[in-house]
Amino acid sequence: MQEIIVIGGGGHAKVVISILKKLADLRVIGYTDQHDRGAILGVSYLGPDSILAELDKKRECKAVIAVGQVGLGYQREDIWNKIRSQINCFPAIASPQSVINEGVTLGDGSIVMDGVVMNPGSVTGRGAIINTNSTVEHDVIIGDWVHIAPGATVSGGVKIGSHSMIGAGAVVIEGLTIAEDCMVGAGATVIRNLTEPGVYAGCPARRVR
Repeated sequence: MQEIIVIGGGGHAKVVISILKKLADLRVIGYTDQHDRGAILGVSYLGPDSILAELDKKRECKAVIAVGQVGLGYQREDIWNKIRSQINCFPAIASPQSVINEGVTLGDGSIVMDGVVMNPGSVTGRGAIINTNSTVEHDVIIGDWVHIAPGATVSGGVKIGSHSMIGAGAVVIEGLTIAEDCMVGAGATVIRNLTEPGVYAGCPARRVR
């Protein structure tokens, strides 16, 4: 059994911890955060991220970045860049209650939550979040630090640029391209390519800022 540290102590971390506890090959030894939030689902606080170097020297731990994303993914990328010299293994994590079909590739540090379906040919970049009950159809390319929020549907052949977010319950129809740094609002329906960074909302989705 391999040891893993959770980076973050908020609500998203709580969900990640619940998934890690279902995986027989990993044991969560604690979480780091700027604040001691007490035990989270029985997992103890270790201290701030600055303790990671000392912990890794002693234990050679893996880590998972469990900081949520409402908006673009730069905060999680910044955390990765700050701690990767201290922790050099960020495995992809997939809930046993998700469906990851043959031919799916998960990037380092990606997290796939309960109820997700990912179909063949789909690829995630580094640090992607594929959140609860979302669907990623065949041959979808998801860039680094993208968040597919709960209940979203990404249809076949879609390409999503780095740091973007597809909001809760949103739908992206097949074959489209979404540029980097796009935020698609909850419940939006994307029916054409989003070629410029920005915030998109509505049915059909239109740029609102």
